[in-house]
Amino acid sequence: MLLLVGLGNPGERYSGNRHNVGFMTIDAIAKRYHASAWRHRFQGNVSEINLNTDKVVLLKPETYMNESGRAVQEAAQFYKIKLSDIIVFHDELDLSPGKLRIKIDGGNAGHNGLRSITQHCGNAYRRVRIGIGHPGHKDAVHPWVLNDFSKEEREWVTDLCDVIAEHTALLVLNQDSNFQSKIHLSMKAKGWGDDKP
Repeated sequence: MLLLVGLGNPGERYSGNRHNVGFMTIDAIAKRYHASAWRHRFQGNVSEINLNTDKVVLLKPETYMNESGRAVQEAAQFYKIKLSDIIVFHDELDLSPGKLRIKIDGGNAGHNGLRSITQHCGNAYRRVRIGIGHPGHKDAVHPWVLNDFSKEEREWVTDLCDVIAEHTALLVLNQDSNFQSKIHLSMKAKGWGDDKP
């Protein structure tokens, strides 16, 4: 059993924020695989899908970003999911918009959601880093992540969430490099080449 976690802040006010691309990704996965109805549990919203005959739990913490680890810890303990079977989808300032990389453990690069998960659960979980780009100066980071994607950005965000959902089965099979490659090729096929977005 795997636990897929999307990071974001709860509520309509934040729903379109760059910081909420993890929530958007989990929603796309839930839609593609006809997930069960969302339920409020473990200080978050929880659903389930079946993929490759495996049961996969989807979690969107409702604790606000800085306390995401509390929800992840509760869900992982309840389902007895080990740390290596937790995959976290999150926004990444240090990647260009629309780019994606997978990382296991390491630093949290100032991301408060990751910091909270590491604090409550440990560090050796898998992270799917979704590039949102950097505003150029550290003083501009806070408003940047808490502002909505622009109309133009929403095009690649939707495409990226859809192709991540399409290839989620590869993550379940631990084929991380294959997954990453498929995302790159799928985005390129949709017109988001190395020079775009």
